[in-house]
Amino acid sequence: MAEPLRTLIVDDEPLAVERLQILCARIAGVRVVGTATDGAGALRLIEALTPDLLLLDIQMPGMDGMGVAGALAGRAPRPALIFVTAFDQFAVAAFDIAAVDYLLKPVEAGRLERAIARVRTHVKKPAQSAPSSSWTREFWVPHRTEIIRIAAGDIDLIEAERDYMRLHVGARSFLLHQTITELERRLDPAEFVRLHRSTLARRDRIVGFKHNGAGAWEAQLRDGRWLRVGRTYLANARAMAGPL
Repeated sequence: MAEPLRTLIVDDEPLAVERLQILCARIAGVRVVGTATDGAGALRLIEALTPDLLLLDIQMPGMDGMGVAGALAGRAPRPALIFVTAFDQFAVAAFDIAAVDYLLKPVEAGRLERAIARVRTHVKKPAQSAPSSSWTREFWVPHRTEIIRIAAGDIDLIEAERDYMRLHVGARSFLLHQTITELERRLDPAEFVRLHRSTLARRDRIVGFKHNGAGAWEAQLRDGRWLRVGRTYLANARAMAGPL
């Protein structure tokens, strides 16, 4: 039987700590080895207990959860991080420091179990020297009462929608508060192509192009959708399909 995940809970709210302790007690293979109410205390316990997992609040007096995560950068081994917070605006920052998951309070039992399952997968993976890349490979996206991780490779289409971008993933879609220019800068141009001022598409989802007879070109996606190709971005299509 695998060793239990030695877990440290860090939260300045006693009721939140108690709830997480109760939920963890119901999950097989999880053992709470300690609790802390602030960042400085968390770092002392991490040094003494070497936990496998931190259930970490973000907003705390003194050193907050992001400060704790930053202090652990470069530490080997570093405990896996699951942020547990009442606020969704820190999701992008959590992604940037490689958190395994991001849970919104009040935490649901099933949601915590799924997060723990991700930690187990994360712990089992052997250390690999991945090639350095500046391209974003996944996004944290608020959705209802949780924050979910979406792999860039799963996104079919991105469309601007007022102050948000809609990420189309199969039959589902998610809103991300970001500009299309910023997204285009973050995504690998070998995988995504700008077709219009309000549209980015994954290259391998495009199956063809046609001229619509009204002076414009359109791109067809694998699911049958047709997208207009803006004049400014026609060269992007030409690079894929040759002269049009």
